[in-house]
Amino acid sequence: MKSRKIKSIDLFAGCGGLMDGFEQSGFYDTIAAVEWEKAPCRNLEKRLKNKWKYKDAEQRVIRFDIQRTDELFSGWDNDEEYGSSIGLDRLISNAGGIDVIIGGPPCQAYSIAGRVRDENGMRDDYRNYLFESYIKVLERYKPKAFIFENVPGMLSAKPGDRPIINIVRESFDSAGYCLLPHLRKAIIDFTEYGVPQNRKRIIIFGVSKDAFGDKAEEIVEDFYSNILPQYKVKKKKTVYDAIGDLPKLYPLKDDIRFNGVRTRHSIPENDVPNHIARWQSDRDVGIFKLLTEDIESGRNEYTSISALKQLYTKMTGKESNVHKYHVLRWDEPSNLIPAHLYKDGLRHIHPDSKQQRTLTVREAARLQTFADDYIFEGSNMELYKMIGNAVPPRFAKCCAMAVNDILNKYE
Repeated sequence: MKSRKIKSIDLFAGCGGLMDGFEQSGFYDTIAAVEWEKAPCRNLEKRLKNKWKYKDAEQRVIRFDIQRTDELFSGWDNDEEYGSSIGLDRLISNAGGIDVIIGGPPCQAYSIAGRVRDENGMRDDYRNYLFESYIKVLERYKPKAFIFENVPGMLSAKPGDRPIINIVRESFDSAGYCLLPHLRKAIIDFTEYGVPQNRKRIIIFGVSKDAFGDKAEEIVEDFYSNILPQYKVKKKKTVYDAIGDLPKLYPLKDDIRFNGVRTRHSIPENDVPNHIARWQSDRDVGIFKLLTEDIESGRNEYTSISALKQLYTKMTGKESNVHKYHVLRWDEPSNLIPAHLYKDGLRHIHPDSKQQRTLTVREAARLQTFADDYIFEGSNMELYKMIGNAVPPRFAKCCAMAVNDILNKYE
């Protein structure tokens, strides 16, 4: 093993799920993390400082619009929105260069669900082309390798005249990086890596043709065929494995406030950070009781999509093309934890019929494999959104180990 740590930067870092997994592996030094939203940056800074002991975390976490690439490189002063920063050039120069870039542009513009909801199929969404900023950073700093994460829908998205994946592939190629010839093989099922949640993502691993020459194609193939699969788990993790030991939160007759948060569920005696039930209406509490008891009793009257749609119309007077309710099953991985969770938790109903509620922030974080010592700060809305957008740290750690293995094997 090399004694020197691998120097990495994280683009579109969010609250740092990908970065946290890379840090957990013990092989990486986070030189910089770029993110434009305030709440994730606050949490990222705190995590880098408190957990990973970076004294200059405020400098390493760069809150900025990555599309303003020239300023991102050279630094900026007294920006009305983003303050000041010495920029990536100086951070990376002070570190003696970088080895790896990780990250993934926002995925809503490539997601099939996003395309269905948008009247123009996301064709006009600026996020379609944020990958170009990622590639500009890659071209400037020329790391040996990169990890680029996105939704599988990226393979079928066609916001303009051509499929986006063709443009992405050509851009990486002209930047001097070798990718898999067939990127369907880059779709990874995270349940195979110990994530207790049905989540598939495209993980594009690429290596520098300059650094590895004729071996570049062989290295990329080796990563997917042999190196990364070594970190698969023998048995998939379930909802019970992830959240079964957390304190139970029972419904109350009246609302209460705890740390400024309104709830109508009990507060656990042993305070678990971020484990407060979101406020639920009488109607929703009744629906949760009905649906969870239906499963626990084995009646299963409301497990079909048509029955759930009918129930929604009966209870709300509205109609929906998609079923709005879903109860998690104790003995299976959960459904996808999305950023949309910040709007409501109706598709993430806790399986215990006595609790009659949706997931807490801590439960969402557990299903995303964030450690309990990652204590999130912000409004519930901010926290559900950043957790749903994150790469699960448990998979990120597997990925980090595999990248380390590859660099050791071929350098």
